[in-house]
Amino acid sequence: MARLILNGKAAQLPAVREAVYTRRKAGDNIEVSVTWEQGDAACMAEQAGRDGVERVIVGGGDGTVNEVVNGLMRLSSEQRPILGILPLGSANDLATSLGLPMACESALASALHLPEQYVDVPRLDDWHYLNMATCGFGAEITSSTPKALKRLLGGGAYSLIGAFKAWGFRHYPGVLHWEDGERRAEVFMLAIGNGRQSGGGQALTPKATLDDGLLDVLLLHDVTSLARLRDMRHELASRPARGRYVDAFRTDWLALEANEELPVTLDGEPVHRRGFKVAISPAALALAAPQGCPLFSQPQ
Repeated sequence: MARLILNGKAAQLPAVREAVYTRRKAGDNIEVSVTWEQGDAACMAEQAGRDGVERVIVGGGDGTVNEVVNGLMRLSSEQRPILGILPLGSANDLATSLGLPMACESALASALHLPEQYVDVPRLDDWHYLNMATCGFGAEITSSTPKALKRLLGGGAYSLIGAFKAWGFRHYPGVLHWEDGERRAEVFMLAIGNGRQSGGGQALTPKATLDDGLLDVLLLHDVTSLARLRDMRHELASRPARGRYVDAFRTDWLALEANEELPVTLDGEPVHRRGFKVAISPAALALAAPQGCPLFSQPQ
């Protein structure tokens, strides 16, 4: 048995209703739960595990996926159902990088029948995420992009807002700590990836995999002028382990001490933190994913 947890905003979409009808007609046993307000998806996911549901499918965008993941992580590892994704958001960064279909019926069929692969689940303080955490510039873009513009332009909306933000963006001084190092920096942008892309298709950590037990970190720092911004963009193309403006490394935990509150997003959902620690739970969740997906380091 599978349970579809459907974002209430998508519940009346004809394509979604037709997809559910088609899969039921094909013999799939699908229950549908529809969210009403924030927090519902997490509670529904937790309850599905307690009810013994074998597979939970989340119908929504990256934020709804994030909420369901947090509900599943409240359960013991033995209770957690397999997670499938029916992408219905504006960016769908995780679904896109997994190579999932976007058409409703084929996406639902995939979510129901693709084999599962165990994935790592990072946690920033007390909140889990599956794909990407960003802070500084990337978080400013995501949190300031109007929802109406997201619906109109899809992932391109983030690039448009980012172009405007770049001219007047401020930096966040802080100290980063991780297993093999420490760095004091004026943070322009920090990306902590389990997956690869964020903000509507921006490949921030392009070599990340979901099952290697590590966080892929991208730090852009000390960009204090337009000239330095140009230099940073050139340096970013080579992704140095330690550069003048770009650091890229892998670690199993990361902590940030900041002098002030800064914007953070977890799978696109905005929060604010003065500082935080990110750790990772290896192989914590079973995810329905295509065979040969590049987001996995181990053969499926």
